[in-house]
Amino acid sequence: MAARWVFILSIPLLLLTASIALAVNSAWLYGCGFDKYGVSSTTGLAPAELEKAAGGLISYFNSGEDYIGLTVIKDGEPFVLFNEREVVHLRDVKALIRLDYRVLLGALVYALGYALTSLLWRRRRYWRQLAGGLVRGSGLTLVLMLVLGVGVLFNFEQLFLQFHLLSFANDFWLLNPATDYLIMLFPGGFWYDATVFCAAVTALGVVVLGGAGYLLIRKSRAKS
Repeated sequence: MAARWVFILSIPLLLLTASIALAVNSAWLYGCGFDKYGVSSTTGLAPAELEKAAGGLISYFNSGEDYIGLTVIKDGEPFVLFNEREVVHLRDVKALIRLDYRVLLGALVYALGYALTSLLWRRRRYWRQLAGGLVRGSGLTLVLMLVLGVGVLFNFEQLFLQFHLLSFANDFWLLNPATDYLIMLFPGGFWYDATVFCAAVTALGVVVLGGAGYLLIRKSRAKS
């Protein structure tokens, strides 16, 4: 019983952390934000240099380096993109991303282990428990998405502020949009779009896992 409930709870964790990991590593998402918010005009960087910056950030988040050192070309000259304050903040962001990766890995290992155990056991009762767990876990994910969605739709800025206050032990995230390139690259609207992206990916995961659970239940009932 406990193992089944842990499996159910692992589904929202798995889907949410997977969507965040995908967003972090999506050069496409970065590029769409750069185009939508006119980042080339804001920063004075050519599209090719923005693409280089996106690639550099993704590489940094997946590297063993503590601090990022990213140089681009601006006005024909080498330009160090991030100042010391931004570099420290990116280190803190990287720590959160690594935490997301660890939770994703833990949820994935447990979910796969539970699923394989249920399938290899080859008793119809365990198949039904697996299918029910997938459906319930997907349903729980939808409930959580609806709750968060209401907050995002009606007060995204306040939620975003509270996230920073809870996630960071310093104020290096307080950046100046007129001088700090990190916030020029990723303005407030980008983070709203990234949240919608994560919600869409999570919803797709709900459809896939919940649908698989539903089909397993129907198959099990048909054989009864």
